[in-house]
Amino acid sequence: MDPGDRDVVCGVVAGAVDADVVYRDDTVIAFLDHRPVFKGHVLVCPITHVDTLLDLPAELISPLFGVVQRVANAMEEALGAQGSFTAINTVVSQSVPHLHVHVVPRTRGDGLRGFFWPRTRYAETEAAEYAARLRAALTR
Repeated sequence: MDPGDRDVVCGVVAGAVDADVVYRDDTVIAFLDHRPVFKGHVLVCPITHVDTLLDLPAELISPLFGVVQRVANAMEEALGAQGSFTAINTVVSQSVPHLHVHVVPRTRGDGLRGFFWPRTRYAETEAAEYAARLRAALTR
């Protein structure tokens, strides 16, 4: 399968899909989301096809997140944003099968409230148990 057929990001990278590109180098591309949460919402993606964050090679972490940081900073200067919201969906709710980091400009009172999912609470000893399980997995 041609990479451009797999997802819209590969299509943008190849020039087969029109996009408003705000940044591109040999490793990373950033372009406006065509359905923004707020105007100026940018998707930052590796040029190389990578399905999810879990598949991102170590050597691409710094270049990708360096651009994420630069885009977030640029939003304040260029758009008058007071901050930004940065998010990645990995498989669940990932509408495009190519890693992309959402960087959304924010201002106080913009109407976006917290996370997009319901919050929960841990039972008395549950938090410590979850933390221990994650620590164990991180040492493997």
